[in-house]
Amino acid sequence: MMDKYEKLEKVGEGTYGKVYKAQDKATGQLVALKKTRLEMDEEGIPPTALREISLLQLLSHSIYVVRLLNVEHVDKNGKPLLYLVFEFLETDLKKYIDSHRKGVNPRPLPPSLIQSFMYQLCKGVAHCHSHGVLHRDLKPQNLLVDKEKGILKIADLGLGRAFTIPLKSYTHEIVTLWYRAPEVLLGSTHYSTGVDIWSVGCIFAEMVRRQALFPGDSELQQLLHIFRLLGTPTEEQWPGVRNLRDWHDYPQWKPQNLTRAVPSLEPDGVKFSSSTSIFIMLQKMLQYNPANRISAKEAMDHPYFDSLDKSQF
Repeated sequence: MMDKYEKLEKVGEGTYGKVYKAQDKATGQLVALKKTRLEMDEEGIPPTALREISLLQLLSHSIYVVRLLNVEHVDKNGKPLLYLVFEFLETDLKKYIDSHRKGVNPRPLPPSLIQSFMYQLCKGVAHCHSHGVLHRDLKPQNLLVDKEKGILKIADLGLGRAFTIPLKSYTHEIVTLWYRAPEVLLGSTHYSTGVDIWSVGCIFAEMVRRQALFPGDSELQQLLHIFRLLGTPTEEQWPGVRNLRDWHDYPQWKPQNLTRAVPSLEPDGVKFSSSTSIFIMLQKMLQYNPANRISAKEAMDHPYFDSLDKSQF
């Protein structure tokens, strides 16, 4: 396989293994090589991994999902490795937000760009959900940005079920909990598309604020961050919440106004309608009861996107 690609540099440690920037020797195309360790069974590559990879190929027909170009199977010292070969993008949404928050010229992300990125994210998530695939680990680091074309693409998709989401990453860093839905944090084993919508809401707020909405450093801290802003959930709001595996008696907080956490949503005359629609959309994504969260497909028709030229997508 390494006759085909020249590794240029290691660009990160993904949740499932190392990621390299490389060049296809034949075409000169830059690619991302994602190395995944496989637990082989007697039959060879586990069927779960094969299923996920074929799903990944199907999903990557959308421009809003990072394209899987190739799959290479390598034996290294008798140990099987799979290299997934993806299109390469130079930056991700976390780095993009950081570049607006830090450095010589701190500035908000342009509202029209946030709107465009949000629409593309909803479109990408709706595409995955329509094929029955949950991402389960959406976060700014997993959203790659083509700055020249203004395109946002979902990455690290579809491996969640075959490889199970670890709590620690490959490098023993703690996997971030900041975008994790409360039902997952509370130990629910049955969850659905709402887990991704919660993450999309957190990412939306972060683009507006330029910092994370709920930056917890443990599962408990994460829940307390959420409860302090949105109020401690009640049985009326979210039937069955007290029966979830990790529910405890938490302090009883009253819900705060979201504009406290996302001040730029304050209506200020000119932007009033857009601020109001952002606020309503965010509220619909950050509902405690997953059944009440807006779907990605419904979100695309929300008034927040009325001023967007959707024909470009």
